[in-house]
Amino acid sequence: MPDRNITRTAVGGSTVEIERRYTSGDTGKAELRADQGQKRIGGYAAVFNRQSRNLGGFVEIVDPIAFNQSRGDGWPEVIARYNHDDNQLLGTTAAGTLRMSLDAYGLSYDVLPPAAMAHVVELVERGDVRKSSFAFRTVADDWSTTEQGYPLRRLTGVQLVDVAPVNTPAYADSTAGLRSLAHKFDAPLEEVRSLAEQDELRKFFVRTDGPQPKKVRRGMAGHAAAAALLARREDPYV
Repeated sequence: MPDRNITRTAVGGSTVEIERRYTSGDTGKAELRADQGQKRIGGYAAVFNRQSRNLGGFVEIVDPIAFNQSRGDGWPEVIARYNHDDNQLLGTTAAGTLRMSLDAYGLSYDVLPPAAMAHVVELVERGDVRKSSFAFRTVADDWSTTEQGYPLRRLTGVQLVDVAPVNTPAYADSTAGLRSLAHKFDAPLEEVRSLAEQDELRKFFVRTDGPQPKKVRRGMAGHAAAAALLARREDPYV
């Protein structure tokens, strides 16, 4: 199946993949905001420390430090587009029509669309367009597991490309994430893809060269069982 929502851009002789994520429910709801008589569109493009749905064998979290570099650089060349469409430009940070900010909750945006995009303003105002999304290039990420042992990717450094109010959220292509995991474990990408298709990426996080986790035996005293469970949480290889 082709990679439908990853854009590959040549930078310095290497290929950089642009990924897209969207916020579900009311967490990143696109909304209309009044500002001195002007109608602006805003919302949270990304929410911190909120575990995503299954992205293809792993889940993902955006760390609060993920956008620090982009903010420190002044959000260079970040744009806002309806549905990430080049033909639906809403505003840019360069022109000052797009404002970006970070708080404890996430990455928020606020854009003043041109008159030609009044139809997008109307769609948001009516509630037809309710979600927000962002596109990015990964600069740094970390891999671990959830408490349930499921592979977890934490985005710790990203270059923000654009933000968007969307009514058709991007398909969550996992290619860039799988490539990152393959690099972390020095494993062939095709092997990682195969395990992802079987939902077995957790095998990369299970030690096979040492003692396996001890199981809590039936009939153990309550305090002993609790101690065993606590030990597993603190060190999964106990």
